[in-house]
Amino acid sequence: QVQLVESGGGLVQPGGSLKLSCNVSGYKLGDEYAFGWFRQAPGKEREGVACLVSSDLMKYYADSVKGRFTISRDKVKNTVYLQMNRLTPEDTAVYYCAAAWSQRGFFYIRPSDFDSWGQGTQVTVSS
Repeated sequence: QVQLVESGGGLVQPGGSLKLSCNVSGYKLGDEYAFGWFRQAPGKEREGVACLVSSDLMKYYADSVKGRFTISRDKVKNTVYLQMNRLTPEDTAVYYCAAAWSQRGFFYIRPSDFDSWGQGTQVTVSS
């Protein structure tokens, strides 16, 4: 049974950093077509933040986080990370990780392209 479990969320001041982790179980990391991080703020739709394509390790980022967020993975630990720097209040949201089991175009990091999801972890950026 595939399971994705996020951790690392919390309260951080503007300008600060957080590193989210997504530990996967039930399969071998890298067997998915792509791995993504998403976020959903209250009253807003879920949006793609970052994506790592497993076949060629291509990375895609939303414009709003480009240059500040970095997605990476550790296959030994079966964990995918999202390093978030220079955080702003607009980054406040529940963050989710997800795996895609079919080949799609991942450039736009659409939630509908991903199949297995974690339960989410809250990130709050506030002074």
